[in-house]
Amino acid sequence: MELIPSFNSYIERSIKENWDLDALSDYKGATLQYHDVARKIEKLHILFENSGVQQGDKIALCGRNSAFWAVAFLATLTYGAVAVPIQHEFTAEQIHNIVNHSEAKLLFVGDIVVTQVQPEQMPALEGIIYIPDYSLVLSRSEKLSYAREHLNEMFGMKYPKYFRKEHVHYHKDEAEELAMINYTSGTTGFSKGVMLPYRTLWSNLDYCLDILGKRMKPHGNQVCILPMAHMYGLMVEFLFGFCFGSHLFFLTRLPSPTLIHQAFQELKPTLIVSVPLIIEKIIKKQVFPLVQTNKMKLLMNMPVVGQRVKEKIRQQVIDAFGGNLYEIIIGGASLSEEVERFLLDIQFPLTVGYGTTETAPLISFTDYHEFVARSCGRAVSHMTVRINSHDPQSVPGEIITKGMNVMQGYYKNKQATQAVLDERGWFHTGDLATMDEQGNIFIRGRIKNMLLGSNGQNVYPEEIEDKLNAMAMVNESLVVQHGDRLIGLVHPDMDEAHSLGFTNEDLRNIMEQNRKELNALLPPFCKLAEIQLHSEEFEKTPKKSIKRYLYQPKQQ
Repeated sequence: MELIPSFNSYIERSIKENWDLDALSDYKGATLQYHDVARKIEKLHILFENSGVQQGDKIALCGRNSAFWAVAFLATLTYGAVAVPIQHEFTAEQIHNIVNHSEAKLLFVGDIVVTQVQPEQMPALEGIIYIPDYSLVLSRSEKLSYAREHLNEMFGMKYPKYFRKEHVHYHKDEAEELAMINYTSGTTGFSKGVMLPYRTLWSNLDYCLDILGKRMKPHGNQVCILPMAHMYGLMVEFLFGFCFGSHLFFLTRLPSPTLIHQAFQELKPTLIVSVPLIIEKIIKKQVFPLVQTNKMKLLMNMPVVGQRVKEKIRQQVIDAFGGNLYEIIIGGASLSEEVERFLLDIQFPLTVGYGTTETAPLISFTDYHEFVARSCGRAVSHMTVRINSHDPQSVPGEIITKGMNVMQGYYKNKQATQAVLDERGWFHTGDLATMDEQGNIFIRGRIKNMLLGSNGQNVYPEEIEDKLNAMAMVNESLVVQHGDRLIGLVHPDMDEAHSLGFTNEDLRNIMEQNRKELNALLPPFCKLAEIQLHSEEFEKTPKKSIKRYLYQPKQQ
């Protein structure tokens, strides 16, 4: 592996270079400047050091996006501890599972999570810290209690005059040193902790600074709408934005399209990083009603006039996103063909990337100037991508990739690691694609079957199906996605139904009861909106796996 700079040196440099600039804000809330962030990081370092946290110890974070979540995460990395971000929407049981599996020493919790977790279910944990003010919710260590109680005094003794940028010196990380464990799921049976060394973070950041940093205006605003517990939002929104010297705004409550649109109008972001559903809703609700009239369609198709009309519409769409935009990056899933075709037709600065948690996250991307319709870009720097097919241009094959972004493996799960990382270091993504002569990748299907929640959360249908299949009168099931709704398709136990004399109406009532009981077991973004009866058995492969692709809704 080539010699690379310390990742933490980029955080240190950005803090020093942007010392008096605004850094992190909760939308409609308080703002921290870069020197405020440095001061809070230093206090957390003192807390860690005096409570016995060692470099390499695991520190978990579970809460909604906020400036103080961001500071706690930066403090963990720059101390040399291993960050374990956890989705705040997970159930208490899932949070307990991850904290225990990761062997976390400390847990930072947000205002909602603090009311849900049960400390006795996490016996190895030494302390729980409340994110909004870093107070102690739980301490099982006298050193931790003493350090928190005397934190301001300790800080004052270390810096008797005042804290300056010359005092900022962070842990110098090595390429293969573990930086993060990012869990792809929260349940024991499916839980996989992706081990990401510092080289993966540096490699992704280096690419973003090279491709985006050279083209964007520095010190602009950025609205962070994706969950930071996911690598996509964490890297491309937060870590890139912070190291680029941007002013980051966190939407601390559920980011509905209305709230997001309002934030765009007010803050005028220079870059928008999003999942498709958010952009599609804004375009369909705010833009399409204005441009899909017969008159507008006629004008857009006229040779000379059409170009002027498209330029005007393009500006209106840019204004809908705040008017100060360099580009919108879509990731996590493909954008609807209708919306993509419209945006490219008016020459809107749109691009689509592709990645996985296991590559922290980037695999492919191109700036909008070079973006090819329906693709997800070309291999990013420090990465090689191949399509496992005898004819990659025409016959879809699995995307495999190798390079600096690839994880070390799954934490304490050698079998799962060997299933995706071969002996030559190639990561097998489980996704099908073709690739053109220029290297543009076109996703053709998801082997992994992962669905994407409306706010960027990963939804694993197998987990939901596993629970649903155990419920009354369910023979087999399939979870599919219609827009932002999750639908359960159920083939009932027809023999049992006939023997008990159940009608279809009876079965529908039973399934509705099943749905309510199932949803009580699931985090909000995994809940089923509806269960539909499926009279026939699902078609299966020779291995008896359901042919999922036959039951997916057609793309709009």
